[in-house]
Amino acid sequence: MNGAGFVAAADSRTPGSTGTGGIGGLLQASTYLAGLSGGGWLVSSIYANNFTSVVTLRDGRKDSSIWKFDNSIFTGPDLPGILDTARYWSEVASQVQAKADAGFQTSVTDYWGRALSYQLIDAPEGGPSYTFSSIAEDDAFSNAQAPFPILVADNRAPGTTVVSLNSTVFEFNPYEMGSWDPTTFGFVPIRYLASNFSGGVVPAGGECVRGFDSVSYIFGTSSSLFNAFLLQNITSVKGVPQFLVDAATDILKGLSNARDDVAQYVPNPFLGWNNASNPTADAFELDLVDGGMDLQNIPLHPLIQPARAVDVIFAVDSSADTTYSWPNGTAMRATYARSQSPIANGTLFPAVPDDRTFLALGLNNRPTFFGCDAHNFTTTTSQSAPPPLVVYLPNAPYTALSNATTFTPSYALAQRDAIIRNGYDAATQGNGTLDAAWPACVACAVLSRSWARTGTAAPQACDACFARYCWNGTTAPADAAIVAGGGGAEYQPTLKIGDGNSASSAGVALAGRSVWALIVGLAAVLFSV
Repeated sequence: MNGAGFVAAADSRTPGSTGTGGIGGLLQASTYLAGLSGGGWLVSSIYANNFTSVVTLRDGRKDSSIWKFDNSIFTGPDLPGILDTARYWSEVASQVQAKADAGFQTSVTDYWGRALSYQLIDAPEGGPSYTFSSIAEDDAFSNAQAPFPILVADNRAPGTTVVSLNSTVFEFNPYEMGSWDPTTFGFVPIRYLASNFSGGVVPAGGECVRGFDSVSYIFGTSSSLFNAFLLQNITSVKGVPQFLVDAATDILKGLSNARDDVAQYVPNPFLGWNNASNPTADAFELDLVDGGMDLQNIPLHPLIQPARAVDVIFAVDSSADTTYSWPNGTAMRATYARSQSPIANGTLFPAVPDDRTFLALGLNNRPTFFGCDAHNFTTTTSQSAPPPLVVYLPNAPYTALSNATTFTPSYALAQRDAIIRNGYDAATQGNGTLDAAWPACVACAVLSRSWARTGTAAPQACDACFARYCWNGTTAPADAAIVAGGGGAEYQPTLKIGDGNSASSAGVALAGRSVWALIVGLAAVLFSV
């Protein structure tokens, strides 16, 4: 919902987004749109519904459960034909059984993904036949009118229970699934997942499998952190069929917590691939888990790859790092720390300060630019250009207390709308209420790397923006006071603009010319849980 607010603000189709104070058109100018965990739901829902706008998804339609978050995933949607929770779960179980009957291994992730689909995919029964590869055939995508979508998951090596920063990061996109990391360093066609790619080749006489890349299974994989949540709750929901309660109970008894959050890809697409470095080369099953399990809770990894030559990343951080579920930069620090390790293979990332600095300087309470000086990087053989400039946009209370806990099972529609609105205000700084120059500063960020490449001086207005928003390397002393109250993990910010109903935070911007009609540049937008 927080990420949806940013997408709505960046989307020129959103009413008022191209007016004064708006950044509408940034989405259309972006090359990539990436998500993981809960952010993967947002990206998947937009693309599974034909690159639909956030406003359309939010407002829904009659007899549709799309984005009706007031109905818990455990009790099911309020739809004609689904009279009760038992009928809902029977449908989900039937869909999962169909996969098993086709000869595929199933897991909790299948149930989790199918249940989520009723709220995320506007199709009968949540579109059980929708595939991720089919996005490539959508008109908006194939006509280059939509950014390239990417979802992220982590590998948990065979025989281990820990996902560390050295774990291999996998990505899913409409064409391929694989990893840039030197451990695996390979991709397979996503539409043929579950085919036997032994050593990267389907053996003679082998068969290519289609349909395994279900959208629900892909975004379920990226958010498998919630699998245990599903298991723990389904046994206590009234109306769930007894056979599902029994099955969940058996799973809880038979599996340790180390297995509840695993999505199985069988056969392993990378069986026999890069044997010297790939920890799963000998495993018939590739186990993937939630993309934020390694603390990289913003999917920065796919877009800092030198081959993609991204100029700027708008990183929307909805992490719950503090006691009261606000971000403190942990996700950014994780990606920076990983860039310093051998698995990064020379890929660069801007320096990021510690959590005390984030809190003391208010970097987690307002936009901050990281990596502003393109000349402040030592390039490598594998990365001959500086990394992208990162525009960090943390979840903060502008017009609503948007720090809902990760495992909240349902939201009143008014709360849903308030959190989306708050994300919109974070993206636009309240339509310029907090900084009238913000749209120009966003444009400066987009063009910054282009100016560095061509040796062009930035306009004076951009110099002022960079002075205001760039982190200049300052760190906070150990006894520094924390901005907006509290201390350390007890950080409790207050509303920055109003309660969402004030004139300053009204939903429609004034008419005006968008800055995005005046610029061209590469951009990437990412969303976390």
